[in-house]
Amino acid sequence: MTYEEIKNNEVINIYIRQADESLSALGFTEHGFAHVTMVAEMTGYILKTLGYPERTVELGKIAGYLHDIGNMVNRVDHSQSGALIAFRILTEMGFPPEEIGMIVTAIGNHDEGTGVPVSALAAALILADKSDVRRNRVHNQDKSNFDIHDRVNYSVTKSELKINEARTIIKLKLSVDTHYGSVMDYFEIFMQRMILCRKAAEKLGLQFKLIINEQQLI
Repeated sequence: MTYEEIKNNEVINIYIRQADESLSALGFTEHGFAHVTMVAEMTGYILKTLGYPERTVELGKIAGYLHDIGNMVNRVDHSQSGALIAFRILTEMGFPPEEIGMIVTAIGNHDEGTGVPVSALAAALILADKSDVRRNRVHNQDKSNFDIHDRVNYSVTKSELKINEARTIIKLKLSVDTHYGSVMDYFEIFMQRMILCRKAAEKLGLQFKLIINEQQLI
């Protein structure tokens, strides 16, 4: 079974759409196809760049695509509910238990509230997920009603996550328009995420660097 088959699975895509609609109703940023596809591709990039086997890269991309499916149940503990939903889906699709275990473990550990980078797959998924900060994730079109999450995401005009050629450092570079959100706003809501990213990078044998407007902050 492949990442492309997962992407083209009608049932999975219905669940992802429902999850995004539920979060949109609650005022959260976009968690739909743009987000999960970006996270899947970035998870794959991290694992491939670090020399992991091709099948591990494929499983990482599958975990990335499925990682937020639990939001259709509830935002609270969505990583755990998502892991259970993914377990059922992958079992029915005929994935071997060892691959299901790798994917489910990564999904169940991707959220900063309870997650721990317990494996390479989990670490890569964490880094990919937490680096997706961008203007077009904001559902709310009324800037006068932006909350801090809207302001921070809308302020990020460019986001780039890259591993250096020596494969020793992973850098998250953000361009922030401070007219909409300050650097301090970013740290107020994302500090816990950045700490988790640092731990995830260490799991992969990397140093994590955060650079905002060309200034290194972590």
